[in-house]
Amino acid sequence: MAVPSFERVVADGHQVVAVFTQPDKPSGRGKQFHPTPVKVAAQKYHLPVYQPSKIRTEEMRQLFTSLAPEVAVIVAYGRIIPDWMLSIPKFGFVNVHFSLLPAYRGAAPVNWAVVNGEKKTGVTTMQVVPELDAGDILQQASVDIEVEETAVELGHRLSLLGADLLSETLKRLPELKPEKQGEGVSYAPILKREDGVIDWQNSTAEEIVRRIRGFQPWPGSYTTLNGTRLLLWQAQQVQLDREVKHQPGEIVQLDKDAIVVASKDSYLAIRELQLEGRKRLSARDFLNGIRLQIGQILGETS
Repeated sequence: MAVPSFERVVADGHQVVAVFTQPDKPSGRGKQFHPTPVKVAAQKYHLPVYQPSKIRTEEMRQLFTSLAPEVAVIVAYGRIIPDWMLSIPKFGFVNVHFSLLPAYRGAAPVNWAVVNGEKKTGVTTMQVVPELDAGDILQQASVDIEVEETAVELGHRLSLLGADLLSETLKRLPELKPEKQGEGVSYAPILKREDGVIDWQNSTAEEIVRRIRGFQPWPGSYTTLNGTRLLLWQAQQVQLDREVKHQPGEIVQLDKDAIVVASKDSYLAIRELQLEGRKRLSARDFLNGIRLQIGQILGETS
């Protein structure tokens, strides 16, 4: 989500004195180290890239002080910036945050906006202060959240919007008058693996569908099938010509293109899913490879 903002800064002709990004991390089956997307983008322009594992060190203080930037831009960096660093740039740190602050301060604003059923969200450029996402607002831009939009799709749109907003903010930075954040503070905490567990007993169909859309790409929304983890990638709430007299999580219908499961208030048509260790499949292809029975219960532990 940071790459479009970085690319826009370069395209706008700003002199980039350095790029800071997270250290390379192992991924994939071979656990080979891969560079961050920001690092890959920065290397195309032969810019100096720094990947400190810790930023609260004397070495980092000397390095950042020597760079003497006029302004620092931060997008989805994932670290709290220390006070001494905030004081160095003449125009401070400008953060691109993917919500309409003061709503959804924190690490995962896009995901939680989808999960909570928000109709609107947006991007905020703000001054960085020691308190989490509490700095004064520079500019904002809003968008509607589409009915079936996933967090991945929404995040892509917001990353492009954020690049445009950052471009305008940097252009007008000396003349902008920052505004204090008002009432309505809410938080978007960092995602945990257990957030993805589907609670069939206590969740409505609409809530489950929103979590399926919102917890992509990680941690995903998952249940179990015969004791094996089952990821759900796409589903819609449906109404059947019957009252809900089934146990939540019960498979009630096997259609050509959907597996219909009861929730506590109605039904879900699951259209895309993935058994752990296997490929992501349409419901049609899934049913061709695995025998399911009406009456089976998803999420049973035994």
